[in-house]
Amino acid sequence: MPALEIPLRARTFCHLVVFPPCIRRLAAFCFGLLAFAAARAQVATPPPTLYGEVKGTTYVAPGARFRMTIPVLPELGGQIRDTENVVTFDDPVSTHVSIACFPLDLSNKWELETRGIRDYLEYFFKEFVFPDFAQRFPGSTNEASLYSPQLRDGALFVFSLLPGGSAFEARSSVLEGPVNGPAVAKRGTLLFVQNNNIFILTAELAERVTQRSAFQKTPEQENEILRSRLVELANRIQLPKPSGAAR
Repeated sequence: MPALEIPLRARTFCHLVVFPPCIRRLAAFCFGLLAFAAARAQVATPPPTLYGEVKGTTYVAPGARFRMTIPVLPELGGQIRDTENVVTFDDPVSTHVSIACFPLDLSNKWELETRGIRDYLEYFFKEFVFPDFAQRFPGSTNEASLYSPQLRDGALFVFSLLPGGSAFEARSSVLEGPVNGPAVAKRGTLLFVQNNNIFILTAELAERVTQRSAFQKTPEQENEILRSRLVELANRIQLPKPSGAAR
């Protein structure tokens, strides 16, 4: 899988926002790995070549921009895939998460400084993440959002419903047999800015698809489960000390 290069340039002097095609692949890559779900084999396969490094139970991103404890176990079929900017961890049971890390260019630093952190994160999600959801999974909607000023100096949670967007669709069909239409996946997204990088963390609520009717939770309870898992994922991330004044 080719590496993903995304210069975050989105602003012109006349305030006409024109996004290069590559930025639209940000969400596409984060969620494009869903296609692997249907083809995942149940037998062990050789580990793919990584752009980052695996040191014991730790994943180190390219350029050492961050490191984190790996959230999947190889003995349970856990796999790691990455590019220069995005890493995805998944297993065939209950985990499908991704961490994207992109440096902010001058135009995005300007957007952050003029908008403030909360408005900037909302802007970034609406402009770069959700449009790809809507294109790939028609009928996608955002169910709720939550801003946490204490987490990572300001973080935004967004909870989305994605018809046909589950990494666990194949497993659900095996367990319950044919159903009317594709499962509606629920995905949480967590965005924050640190060390002059924007981080986009995502996690699917696997039980909503694998257990189907047996999973009886209110939307608020589902959101809380995803929020807790995204916080736990964020807490695995360790950042290097910034050189100079960086957020």
